[in-house]
Amino acid sequence: MDILRLYGRVLALLGGERRLAWALAFANVALASAQFAEPVLLGRIIDRLTGMENPAAAPLWPQLVPLLAAWAGFGLFTIVCGTLIALHADRLAHRRRQAVLTDYFEHVLQLPLSYHGNTHSGRLMKVMLQGTDSLWGLWVGLFRDHLSSFVSLLVLLPVSLVINWRLALLLIVLTIFFGLLTALIVRKTESLQGSVEHHYADLAERAADTLGNIALVQSFARLEAEVTDLRRIVNRLLAAQMPVLSWWALAVVLTRTSTTLTVLAIIILGTLLHIEGQATIGEMVAFMTFASLIIARLEQTVSFVSRVVLEAPRLAEFFQVCDTVPAIRDLPDAVDPGRLVGLVEFRDVSFSYNGQQPAVEGLNFKALPGETIALVGATGAGKSTAIALLDRAFDPQSGVIEIDGVDIRHLTLEALHRNIGVVFQEALLFNRTIAENLRVGKPDATEAELRAAAAGAQALAFIEHKFQGFEGLVGERGRSLSGGERQRLSIARALLKDPPILILDEATSALDADTEAKVMKALDEVMRNRTTFVIAHRLSTIRDASRILVFEAGRIVETGTFDDLVKANGRFASLARAQFIAARADAAGPPA
Repeated sequence: MDILRLYGRVLALLGGERRLAWALAFANVALASAQFAEPVLLGRIIDRLTGMENPAAAPLWPQLVPLLAAWAGFGLFTIVCGTLIALHADRLAHRRRQAVLTDYFEHVLQLPLSYHGNTHSGRLMKVMLQGTDSLWGLWVGLFRDHLSSFVSLLVLLPVSLVINWRLALLLIVLTIFFGLLTALIVRKTESLQGSVEHHYADLAERAADTLGNIALVQSFARLEAEVTDLRRIVNRLLAAQMPVLSWWALAVVLTRTSTTLTVLAIIILGTLLHIEGQATIGEMVAFMTFASLIIARLEQTVSFVSRVVLEAPRLAEFFQVCDTVPAIRDLPDAVDPGRLVGLVEFRDVSFSYNGQQPAVEGLNFKALPGETIALVGATGAGKSTAIALLDRAFDPQSGVIEIDGVDIRHLTLEALHRNIGVVFQEALLFNRTIAENLRVGKPDATEAELRAAAAGAQALAFIEHKFQGFEGLVGERGRSLSGGERQRLSIARALLKDPPILILDEATSALDADTEAKVMKALDEVMRNRTTFVIAHRLSTIRDASRILVFEAGRIVETGTFDDLVKANGRFASLARAQFIAARADAAGPPA
């Protein structure tokens, strides 16, 4: 994405406040135009003063008062106009920054789990914060300085031709020369800054990854190693940043040098022209002021270009995320059917993550409302993929998944997810109160409903004793809770949601035997009249399932009740015997 197109997108994001943006733009044009008056008026005053050396000249004050009054008027106008521009530019930039940040956040939340699985959350946070900071800085800079600088250059040079074209040509040549040097520096630094932003992203990822696993870092004495790794990334970042800074330091030196050289050139050429009668003293003074203004505007232009080049990789990354189109999204004809009954059917469903090796292939089964369907098999057999397809984390490459006779792709994602409750293997909790975490399942739940759901998940006792109620904070990712407590809150959240379809992904894996028995008893009640899918490795937890689907290499190789499959003496019976032998060995303890 080239610089101009990128900057065009930055300005397009002001569309939410288009009228104010245009008003500020016109105000900048007026401000830049008013600033041209000062050099012209100064030149006229100098010429009047030098004209007084002639004894026959007219009285001085009648000629100077209008010029001084005009100068004061233009000066007052620039002060007031500049203040109003700065005030409203700041407010506009802050409002748009927060609006864009919110839009980005909403967009990222809508991206599928497959995208988040391949993109680190630390990188997404870095892109959001740095991207919106860059947008804010460019918006404020545009209306405070940059726009008036561009207008000044476009207007000041033609105006100078009218005053004295010979001196004006000198200014134009110097301006073009300086512009070419700036373009060269921009070209040299543009690709270098992209490398710098890559290192910034690595830094954000590493820091977020380390802080998110602080218990692992401390328990394995990884403190020094993690700091060393981070310092290594910082050193690579600095090594990439220094050449960019050197180029822009050169630009500053060239700017200051050009100021001195331009003024000196105007004095020399102006003196020669004055001797020949082709320039007045006032015109020389006016052009010296013109030169100072132009150099100042060029400095601001260089600052602007430098800012855009430095921010370009961040903005490109920001727009790249914003332009990501979710692979899973609502179809134009998607509908919200309200609460579903829960009749689920897979018809010849196949899916592959890499397009080569199928994760699931030819799945055909039906789950009636109120049935409990257990999915078992070795790791990687396709159980979790099948459930992910039901929840539309992905769409199958072939086949159809229906709920109540409707292809789930014709349901809105919100409606589908509202009708499916999930208890994950890893309990996912916000760093918020227990009540807020439970109300994720039902935002308008009353305290009585919270207590009922917590009691059903065997969580009410520890909530009342450990946290003195539902307003206790659970900590980042629920770190103030034990694994079993986190899982029970996760179960309570699903119970509160009361969906017609329930997915239990190793829901009792973190519970001790006593608590597991209590929770399973509660789940038995909750699963009644509800279509439930249970992913289980501990086969003892699915003994009462309506039907068991045995997965192997992405296919269903056996189906039936627990007792029927054991009698069949097939793949399921082998798994059951292996677990029974392992459990009996654990119970017997180590040999004497």
